[in-house]
Amino acid sequence: MPRQRAGLPPWLLTSPRVPLLLLDDGVTIACPDCGTLEEIPRLLRRDTAVCIRCRSDLEKTNGRSISAALACSFATLLLLVPVNVLPLLRVDLFGMHSENITAVGVAQLWARGWIWLAGLSALFVVVLPFLRFGLLSTVLAALRFNRRPPWLGSAFRWSLWLDPWAMLDVYLLAGCIGYYRLIQIDQARITIELGGACFIAAAFLTMLSRATLDARTVWRAIGGETRATGSEPVLGCTTCDLVQPLSREGRRCPRCGARLRVRKLDAAAWTAALLVAALVLIFPANLYPMNISDHLGQQVHYTIMTGVQDLFKNGLWPLGALVFCTSILTPAVKIFALGWCVLSVWRGSRKHLVTKTRVLRVIAEMGRWSKTDPFAIVFFVPLIHFGTLGSEDAGWGATAFMMMTFLTMVASVTFDPRLMWDVAGSAAR
Repeated sequence: MPRQRAGLPPWLLTSPRVPLLLLDDGVTIACPDCGTLEEIPRLLRRDTAVCIRCRSDLEKTNGRSISAALACSFATLLLLVPVNVLPLLRVDLFGMHSENITAVGVAQLWARGWIWLAGLSALFVVVLPFLRFGLLSTVLAALRFNRRPPWLGSAFRWSLWLDPWAMLDVYLLAGCIGYYRLIQIDQARITIELGGACFIAAAFLTMLSRATLDARTVWRAIGGETRATGSEPVLGCTTCDLVQPLSREGRRCPRCGARLRVRKLDAAAWTAALLVAALVLIFPANLYPMNISDHLGQQVHYTIMTGVQDLFKNGLWPLGALVFCTSILTPAVKIFALGWCVLSVWRGSRKHLVTKTRVLRVIAEMGRWSKTDPFAIVFFVPLIHFGTLGSEDAGWGATAFMMMTFLTMVASVTFDPRLMWDVAGSAAR
């Protein structure tokens, strides 16, 4: 009987004498949400592998295709060039006109002193989409042509890590809000330019590429799958699910290059600290103006709530409800839900583990959409620059909101949901 290592969850014990076996079909993975070791056979079309404990989807074949994901990813990568160098919209007002170019708009906000707002927007809307779809297209193209260079796993790992931070689809929703703000200006003529058409297509292809891609299917195609037998102590990579001997803890995963850890270091403490900082910022984010409008010498300050009220007053209930959910409800729910999970770890709670794990998955996906309002400022403000007739500028609420949502996204990354299952003492072999 092998001796259990201090602090090691009991279901990670396997035989010390039997090595990991390379297989073509069935594989052993450790669920990234609850840590359970599970056997997954090669799935048929329209099949889904579900964790037996936390009910998370481990692998899907329905609607997933490497070829389709490659087509969407590569098309998005090509469209990103005109999206960032061509005008998205043109506004004509009393013989004057202005155009919105993404990179130029970010530079204008930077020049006005909104460093954090402009810097994070440039990162999420310009830089990271290029990196994400460049890496993803390279990996999928290599697999499509049956090439498996040694750096393939690391490149796909980075494309997965960058996925929630490349927010072209979120920027599209922000652009819809900015477009609504523009059509409210009397005598203004709004024209969608070639860059805007490319932007709409790229944003939809971004969502389609996410829908057609299954990470587990790609990891299978990259190869190097293993299977644990007997009772050797093992751990699982949370990025590519590869099961490795426990003796490799602290080293790099041989497939994706991520650092192998039994559990994330000080995950609950880091998450709690980030949540406290986000909770402090949520008040100025909602109380201070997101942007300041100056029309014919009259200044109007817009907070998040006043923007939602304007949408409701003008009959745009669906858009108003969407903005309310993404900009007001989602950040508050995310802070509350992550705080609930951290307290669950500290208290050793055994209750509602499946529900908590599902909530974490939902908020990890929905949290990125809470950046809609500050992105709307980035989209809208550079277009209104008509001197005494009208101008727009960002407000401190936009910077506070951008920082608050950034901290909540980092908090969801630092938290380790497996800790909830560990301290509950309900983990099974």
